[in-house]
Amino acid sequence: MDNAVPPRATGPGPRRRDRHGRGMRGPIAPPQVPLAASRAEAFADLVQDSVERLERRWPQLADIDFMVLEVPRLDGPGEAWNDEAVPLGGTIPAHEDRPARVVVYRRPVEIRTKGRDERAALVHEVVVEQVAELLGLTPETVDPRYGED
Repeated sequence: MDNAVPPRATGPGPRRRDRHGRGMRGPIAPPQVPLAASRAEAFADLVQDSVERLERRWPQLADIDFMVLEVPRLDGPGEAWNDEAVPLGGTIPAHEDRPARVVVYRRPVEIRTKGRDERAALVHEVVVEQVAELLGLTPETVDPRYGED
């Protein structure tokens, strides 16, 4: 036999192929490529972009914590959902040593949008509305382009 395959060395080195001979499985995309980011990470990036856009105009936003939660939770035990719409965001005022917080709820925003651009616009709108509520201003004051998209 001229085309005989030499036997594999049985040393302790790393395996180069899986048992089916197709090669080691690895990530589909390198970590620095947007494909590798999860939906939660991509959403957090949208919130961060919106905050950075507003911080240029309102430097006091550096003292506010911005958070992303999956869904809003009920305030107390035994509470049931009512007929009101599910909130897209909320605010938590400053308390003693804890800074004020703006919360954006990821799943309700994702459900209401179809694409990345639409999601980015809604995220920015929610962030502007919550910052306006926290600062006691109108959304148009916080971002003059509010409502134009």
